[in-house]
Amino acid sequence: MVESFWVRNPSFSNLFYPENPLQLKTSVERLLIREKDIKKVSFLLVPHAGYIYSGATAGKTFACSEISKRVIIMGPNHTGKGKSVSIWTKGLWKTPLGEISIDEENSIKLIELTGKEYKDREGHIKEHSIEVELPFMQVRYGNFSMVPICVATENYIELKRLGECIAKTIELSKEETTIIVSSDMNHYESAETNKKKDFYAIEAILNLDPEKLYKEVNEKEISMCGYAPAVSALYALNLLQGKSMELIDYSHSGIVTGDYSEVVSYAGIRCAEN
Repeated sequence: MVESFWVRNPSFSNLFYPENPLQLKTSVERLLIREKDIKKVSFLLVPHAGYIYSGATAGKTFACSEISKRVIIMGPNHTGKGKSVSIWTKGLWKTPLGEISIDEENSIKLIELTGKEYKDREGHIKEHSIEVELPFMQVRYGNFSMVPICVATENYIELKRLGECIAKTIELSKEETTIIVSSDMNHYESAETNKKKDFYAIEAILNLDPEKLYKEVNEKEISMCGYAPAVSALYALNLLQGKSMELIDYSHSGIVTGDYSEVVSYAGIRCAEN
C-alpha cells in the first residue's frame, strides 16, 4: 500500500477540466483529433490551460504522437512553493480517470545525479501544469509511469545541469523514455504580438537550441511560462541526439473568446524518433 504522503490527489478537476470521469473521458476523446501521421516521439511540448482554451492544441499533439511507457514530465512552478527544482520521487498521482505510478527507478537515479535537495513534493501540490496533461495521456496511452519535475529556477547553469542529469538518467535506464514539457506561450498581449514573440521561441525549440531559447525569451520579454523546463529538455535531447522537431499546432485563447486584443497562446511540438 502506498503511503498517503506520497499520493497526489487532483487539485484542479472541475476548474481546468471536468471532474466527472465519464465527462472527462468524453471531453478528451473529442479533443484527440489526429491531423498528422502518428510517430514515436522522444519529446513533446504541450499547453496546460483550461481544456476549452488549449485542449485542441494539446489533443492534436498527443493524437499524432506515440510516447514511451516511461515518461519524464516537466512543468513550470506557478505557485512559488517548493524547491528550485521539485522532483516527486515515489508513490502515485491520481486523476478522475485513475492512478498513475511514479517511475521510482528513474526518479531515484535522477536524484542521485542532481542532489537530494531536489527531492520535493511541495512544489507539486497546488501546481496545475503537469496535472492538466495527465487525463490526455491516460485516455491516449493507457498505462505509463512518470517522473514529475516542477521547475521554478530560471538560472541558466542550473537548467543546463538539470538537462544533463535527465539525459544521463535516460542513458542509464537503457529504456526508451519520453520527455514531456508542459508550457503555454506568450500571455496577455494581442494575438498579432503573441505570434511574433512566440515564433522566436518556437524557432529556437525547432532548432534544438536551448541557449537561443533562453536568450530570446529573456531579451524579447516572451512570457512563455514553461520556457525553463523547455531549456533543460532541449539540453537533454541534444545529448540524447534528438532530431526531427515539428510544430504540430499553434493557437490562442482569442479563437474561443472572440477577443484578439489580449490572448494566451499555445503550441504543440514533437520530436520524432525517425
